[in-house]
Amino acid sequence: MKNLCKLSIEQASTMLKKREISSVELTDAVLERISSIDNKVHAFMTVCRDSALQMAKKADKTLASKKDAGALTGIPILIKDNICTKGIRTTCSSKMLENFIPPYNATVIDKLISTEAVILGKANMDEFAMGSSTENSAFFCTSNPWDLQRVPGGSSGGSAAAVAADETLAALGSDTGGSIRQPAGFCSVVGLKPTYGRVSRYGLVAFASSLDQIGPFTKTVTDSALVMNAISGHDEHDSTSVSNEVPDFTKTLVPDLRGMKLGIPKEYFVEGMQPEVKTVLITAIRKLEQLGASIDWEVSLPNTKYALAAYYILAPAEASANLARYDGVKYGFSFQNASTIWEAMEKTKQFGFGAEVKRRIMLGTYALSAGYYDAYYLKAQKIRTLIRREFTEAFKKYDALITPTSPTVPFKIGEKTNDPVQMYLSDVCTLPINIAGVPAVSIPAGFVDNLPVGMQIIGNFFGEETIFRTAYAYEQATEWHKQKPPIA
Repeated sequence: MKNLCKLSIEQASTMLKKREISSVELTDAVLERISSIDNKVHAFMTVCRDSALQMAKKADKTLASKKDAGALTGIPILIKDNICTKGIRTTCSSKMLENFIPPYNATVIDKLISTEAVILGKANMDEFAMGSSTENSAFFCTSNPWDLQRVPGGSSGGSAAAVAADETLAALGSDTGGSIRQPAGFCSVVGLKPTYGRVSRYGLVAFASSLDQIGPFTKTVTDSALVMNAISGHDEHDSTSVSNEVPDFTKTLVPDLRGMKLGIPKEYFVEGMQPEVKTVLITAIRKLEQLGASIDWEVSLPNTKYALAAYYILAPAEASANLARYDGVKYGFSFQNASTIWEAMEKTKQFGFGAEVKRRIMLGTYALSAGYYDAYYLKAQKIRTLIRREFTEAFKKYDALITPTSPTVPFKIGEKTNDPVQMYLSDVCTLPINIAGVPAVSIPAGFVDNLPVGMQIIGNFFGEETIFRTAYAYEQATEWHKQKPPIA
């Protein structure tokens, strides 16, 4: 039974419904896996062993009663530590919220609980989701299961690493500029950023509210579709949540791409991209062509080159506003040895936030300050409109766009910590998707020197079904998703 942790959601759900295994057995196997290897991977911020086993027992009663159990009933799932969980510590991997226990659940957590999924615990991340490597966690750095000396990506590095290392069957992350897709690519798992508004953000600790979106990490495309079925939908608590009907995303999973037209935007094959990564991507695109898709290699999205600069105006500006609430008065860390309330608030932010968070707050505050608002923030918003318009026009011609997830393979821990600009370039292929608000998924596409390479599939607004179909066809025609890291 030790290999139960290696199951996909689809496999485990089938076995649970046939009563070949129990949720308690499955959860116990995963917890054993966490105990045996997480001292090397460091994916978990909090492990909820007792409550997870209690949830598993409850799921087993539902399964035994032969009620209509859902696909996630009894399935262990890990949660990124910036998604509120009632009664479970939610730190955002920051000293500021080190001991914060939310009094309520995020909407996605309530949705998972309603399916009787098993909440395993909380995943390590870059502090307040600001980073591309999980090195910005205030507590420890997560390692990539494919090479423990390398980063798993970020900011959802803990979630991605745990799925890759079989420490969970699935995980939730958040994506502000690539924080699901980039670590998914680095860890060779499936990572989806849904259309902005498809999944409720209520209970997600805000970084940049117009860019943030919750999405799943899974071992397969089918599993990603199953999780999306559970967490999607309108939420009256979230004013940016849309009321579009949620389809059954598994219905479009077919193993061919006949009749589909795919575009390859040349701007995403950026200067400085590893040649070996480019070779892997070209090979993967050829495979899509063999599956029946029509490929256009001459697509141009010229405003893509401005996305990085626009993002690092828009996201810090929103972070500056959102993180102003951490003043040491209402909740979280509070500096005690101050003579005035103003000194207390200043010291709370000084000692409660890490270097990267303070860097982005200062950037955002500067961009929003008098005399600079029009020159920076307003101009970035105009670029955002142009980028969004380019995607809209592109999807009049193409069903989906294919790009690299990252221009490089996972880099070594510490390699870019002293060069923030080089770190920011890690997300150059993923940032435009958040700026536009369209959906995208990263799937395993191959390896360079035994290090993963991800392929990004971008869809039209609310076009998750199309990108799932494309991803599934490629996955079924290749073996990359079946390969396991050395630690496994």
